[in-house]
Amino acid sequence: MKLLVIDVVGLRPKDLANAPNIRAVAERGFMAPLDTVFPAVTCTVQATWLTGKLPREHGIVANGWYFRDLAQVWLWRQSNHLVRGEKVYETARRADPSFTCAKMFWWYNMYAPVTYSVTPRPEYHADGLKQPGIYSEPADLATALQDKYGPFPLFEFWGPGAGIASSKWITDASIDVIARNDPRLALVYLPHLDYDHQRYGPDDPRCVEAVQAIDEQVGRLVDEAYRRDAEVMIVSEYGIEKVDKPIFINRILHERGLLRVQETGHGQLLDAGASRAFAVADHQCAHVYMRDPSDFAEVAGICRGIDGVAHVLDRDDQHEHGIDHDRSGEIVLISEPGTWFAYHYWLDEARRPDFATTVDIHRKPGYDPTELFLDPALKFPKVKIAKTLARKKLGFRYLMDVIGTDPSIVRGSHGRIFSDPECGPVFISSSPAGESARVAATEVRDRILRTVAPS
Repeated sequence: MKLLVIDVVGLRPKDLANAPNIRAVAERGFMAPLDTVFPAVTCTVQATWLTGKLPREHGIVANGWYFRDLAQVWLWRQSNHLVRGEKVYETARRADPSFTCAKMFWWYNMYAPVTYSVTPRPEYHADGLKQPGIYSEPADLATALQDKYGPFPLFEFWGPGAGIASSKWITDASIDVIARNDPRLALVYLPHLDYDHQRYGPDDPRCVEAVQAIDEQVGRLVDEAYRRDAEVMIVSEYGIEKVDKPIFINRILHERGLLRVQETGHGQLLDAGASRAFAVADHQCAHVYMRDPSDFAEVAGICRGIDGVAHVLDRDDQHEHGIDHDRSGEIVLISEPGTWFAYHYWLDEARRPDFATTVDIHRKPGYDPTELFLDPALKFPKVKIAKTLARKKLGFRYLMDVIGTDPSIVRGSHGRIFSDPECGPVFISSSPAGESARVAATEVRDRILRTVAPS
């Protein structure tokens, strides 16, 4: 049997009231709350779905972590080799060499052993220019899709302009690949709903329009699946809850003399290798890394005293949460409801790094949802953007410094495990077979296999 799996990021049970196409799939089959894993973030949850393993086994402990041998923090890496364990498409192909899979924009897509794949891959030019781009397998697939649908709308995929355009492009491209190649398994990632849920808070009236917009794209994909006599699964990695308080964990460690910075001509840089302790902040989870085990008691005590920190996990506690892995911090923090961890580490705004006011997911040593907003302090942001783009077109170096450094404007976050199932993620299947009161994230792999490679 063929199967389409759609990852609708941030979808919650309560959102279905405004999503008739998604609701119709559930009515045809069933819907259940999804018991996700910690941290409930994109890369971790997707790795669990595809391997059936916890983070302690597949190694994806967050959307990024501290690479100790490089003494650098890296988020949003793309190589599939980072994910330990056999993935569902490898198991299916081992059982049937004719098995084919299309992996459209799911994370860790590069070099995944699938038949067709497409993932964002911006072009970074030597003069500092950043342009949209995608990476694909086979290699000519990227060219064919962009010739047909135009350049991938990278600046609508993330940043202040993030919106439905990128999810529509992904839908167009996915339908094209599915219709042409008829893969046994198709995995499609649609990020749109996540944007406004984080900007405004998931229950803000403005989010209703976002739910309706992504539901339209899901409907198009479902229609194509049914045309091919395929079953449909709709899953979400996490729910999103309202927040109003960022926790500046790194600034606290900096003030205590545990975090070190390097003074440069473009601001202070986190000097991770020289720091006694620092945190990689990722939504409502923070990995705290320490250079010397003798600092553990001091750092743990500081973290326990921080307002907004709900749990301080040592290695034994991490085992209970399934996250005790070499890539994890010596301590892992979980925030309280309504709070989340901000990456900001500098104490003097005049010495902030130049990338702090830009969309730069690879140089920031932590996740920054403030990138979803134009700096509210800018009086004429569109004029500033137009002038900067004009400099770009004339060949001058430019800095698109239009992002604020006050993360208190963020209104939605995720990462911790929510107690209210209406706020958490969902599992939806077009088939009533296998109906369950709840579905664990670790079960998703086997549910996919039972459809595409039944024993």
